[in-house]
Amino acid sequence: MKDDLERWLGGIGERFLRKVGIRRGQVVLDFGCGSGNYVIPAAKIVGCEGIVYALDKDARSLDKLMKRAKLEGLKNIRRMDTSGEVKIRLGDNSVDVVLLYDIFWYFPPWDSKLIELLAEIYRISKPEALISILPKHVDSDMLKDKVEESGFKLKDKISGIIIHSGMLEEGYVLNFIKRHSLHST
Repeated sequence: MKDDLERWLGGIGERFLRKVGIRRGQVVLDFGCGSGNYVIPAAKIVGCEGIVYALDKDARSLDKLMKRAKLEGLKNIRRMDTSGEVKIRLGDNSVDVVLLYDIFWYFPPWDSKLIELLAEIYRISKPEALISILPKHVDSDMLKDKVEESGFKLKDKISGIIIHSGMLEEGYVLNFIKRHSLHST
């Protein structure tokens, strides 16, 4: 497990997130980031011109992430503690990429909290923003429908090596883009 995490942070994670679409200079939000297995490689990609917001309700996980970021010399990560509320303390149209990775046990498709979350994601996302979803522990078709009903359009499915529960595995993410208006197709 430790080897997997080291390999992920040693380059596999950056290669995967570049394939997803993260680029230098972007503003990224990792909602429900845990201890930052996706935050660290994203921060390396966006560089000093970009910012990665690391949002989670587990303060200990965020402490661990910030220690790791300091060891890596990363100064572009902004910690966002939350009590689990759906409100995201960022401005309208301020984020280029949102990562919603492995959060759907907390926000299942049948729960109204998911609709609230997607409305917040829509609000903070820039026009044409990328919303990347790792559909673990959820019916991905049902989730896809909910995301599309909330103003996003499926762009592509990216397969590759991901990290999940500290282990490398084959997986995929669904990439959506924000539509200009909730009513466009």
